[in-house]
Amino acid sequence: MKCNKLTKGMIINRGEGRGCLRRRISIFVPMLAILFSSLLLPSVAFGQAHVDVIEVDGIINPISSRFIKEAIEKATEDGAECLIIELDTPGGLMKSMRSIVKEILSSPVPIVVYVSPSGSRAGSAGVFVTLAAHVAAMAPGTNIGAAHPVTMGGVQDTTGTMAQKITNDAVAYIKTIAEKRGRNADWAEKAVRVSASITEKEALELHVIDLICKDIRGLLDRIDGRKVDLPGGVKVLKTEGAEVRRRGMSWRYRVLDKISDPNIAYILLLLGIYGLFFELANPGAILPGVVGAIFLILAFFAFQTLPINYAGLLLILLAIVLFIAETQITSYGLLSIGGAVAMILGSMMLFNTGVPFLKVSWNIIVPAVAATVAFFLFAVGMGLRAQRRKPATGAEGLVGTTGVALTRIAPEGKVSIHGEIWRARSDEKIKKGEEVVVVGVEHLKLRVSKPKDES
Repeated sequence: MKCNKLTKGMIINRGEGRGCLRRRISIFVPMLAILFSSLLLPSVAFGQAHVDVIEVDGIINPISSRFIKEAIEKATEDGAECLIIELDTPGGLMKSMRSIVKEILSSPVPIVVYVSPSGSRAGSAGVFVTLAAHVAAMAPGTNIGAAHPVTMGGVQDTTGTMAQKITNDAVAYIKTIAEKRGRNADWAEKAVRVSASITEKEALELHVIDLICKDIRGLLDRIDGRKVDLPGGVKVLKTEGAEVRRRGMSWRYRVLDKISDPNIAYILLLLGIYGLFFELANPGAILPGVVGAIFLILAFFAFQTLPINYAGLLLILLAIVLFIAETQITSYGLLSIGGAVAMILGSMMLFNTGVPFLKVSWNIIVPAVAATVAFFLFAVGMGLRAQRRKPATGAEGLVGTTGVALTRIAPEGKVSIHGEIWRARSDEKIKKGEEVVVVGVEHLKLRVSKPKDES
């Protein structure tokens, strides 16, 4: 019997009723499943396509490497059509650059490197990153090139076999990247060997990049329909009219990126040393010690992201020791001169690289050395001399002072010291009105005697 023809007055057996119920459930359950799944699906599945955009402005370092890695992961999770990296960098660390390139080459989401805005550059490590992208674009008035390696792994060598090995390794690496993306491998080799640098128009003519675009919107319109090779296969970009979602650095990454600047790291090191010295010189002050410890920890974190030279760090610490010794030993300025020389040399050697943007600026070194010399010679020197000075107040300050006996002292009596009346005791008899000298303090009683020139 059919279920849709059952009426109120009809009599059916139990087996037929259960069969009708099961058929109705079998119809409604799939419909409910489709309804709930449509509600739970991300809005992007039915809505407008979107692209993620991040900005990398500054030195390529471990912080920017982590930032790009996380951006790729987020773009993959939220189903972005592509990730656009707006790049403006003078270069950076070889290790960090290799990490970024590895992430781009294995990325499941298309990566577009856009050297922007006008006046930006993709220098040194930025060349490798740009060539590794699925789509490479530049804004008008930008340039790319000068990828000759200066340091690698903290080893600096501008001549000899080591430099040749580093250069050959970088050449092989950049040619591999260029060939994988179908770009000009010959120019890429020149960028490493002879630091070749070109404008955006020359880069387009030499097939180093794919596009020249004025802005993000124009870039999205131009790359719409372009096919890119991903680890999972070929993908066709659908970016025309796509929503642009900018993802900025979190405050944590911004702070870490700022302190990774060599000048900031150098200042944090000095401030940390000053703070700890204040705490050791004045136990219980607490604040200088806490602040100094925080600054030193931040400085050492920054050193992990930079090619630190420990010989330079030891020279700076030696300079601090020499400045402290100057306040204790009469060297007629020799220790101060030695400390200043050691600090200047240490500051120059602190970061083991020949790249200017990875070294401490002379505009920072000269004021820092002058301030440190003045600090230890004057402020610290005065503090140490004050600690060695004879107490002028309290019970200890009374020893050696003179007064007058107000009563006969034999062996006890009263004396006047600085206008104050004290109980006094003496091993010799002192008459009323005679001058006395304080030789000791016992609780609230003074021990006095006659001046030595009197009998």
